Amino acid sequence: MNFFELVNKRQSDRGYIDKSVSRDDIKKIIECARVAPSACNSQPWTFVVVDDKDICEKIAKSVYDPLIGINKFALTAPVFIAIVAEKRNLTSGIGGIVKGVDYTSIDIGIASEHICLAATELGLGTCMMGWFKEKHIKETLNIPKGKEIKLVISLGYVQNEKNRKKVRKNINEILKFNSY
Repeated sequence: MNFFELVNKRQSDRGYIDKSVSRDDIKKIIECARVAPSACNSQPWTFVVVDDKDICEKIAKSVYDPLIGINKFALTAPVFIAIVAEKRNLTSGIGGIVKGVDYTSIDIGIASEHICLAATELGLGTCMMGWFKEKHIKETLNIPKGKEIKLVISLGYVQNEKNRKKVRKNINEILKFNSY
């Protein structure tokens, strides 16, 4: 598949079958995130991959909130990737202060999309989740107290391989040439 097909195929998948993902495929996916661009090449991330069934169960309970019914699909995910923010390098840190921009979040967003696109290319599904019980995940994964988990991504073979219709704004609503 070419890049344009890949981008259109990638979606947030909310349901996985009971099939493990090979560590070779996981490493390929993380390699794609590793080479993602970042501000001043700061690479402000650590990827904590969870593929142990018992630990996955604990993480799933940390991203699923039964009170509001969000992320219930996570209970079926065979793999999670917790993305932990790391210190930026000096140049990126100074640039962020001067510009008032959180480059770490931008960089992690880019790397996260590389993860999702790589997974799609390998026939896997993903969903980025920003709603989770961070303290519980940090305790479960032995992440130091001073670190912040920016995203958790579920990964696995999807239950329903049919792509949903993408509902997006018309390109004329979001595209401007040479002036706003």
